[in-house]
Amino acid sequence: MTSYRAAPPETLRIVPLDALTLIYHRASGITHVVDAPVPELVEALGVGEFTVDQLLATFKDRYELLDADPAALAVLLDELVQAGLVERL
Repeated sequence: MTSYRAAPPETLRIVPLDALTLIYHRASGITHVVDAPVPELVEALGVGEFTVDQLLATFKDRYELLDADPAALAVLLDELVQAGLVERL
């Protein structure tokens, strides 16, 4: 099963800005302007490796999600991999 983790912390600069968050990816030189749940995902993945199911379980408990969609989370994680913010293992 595929697992994910955040890019190494030294490659990311994360700055909350009101309702949005700026994530500067040093390797690409790109600043990403993101909204929830991206900062929360990057934070969770920064402490360890998780599968989609493990992330959903963590977020269901933390945010009381009722209709979490594993396919939608997998798509979002793949987008974050493409952006360099998350690594697929």
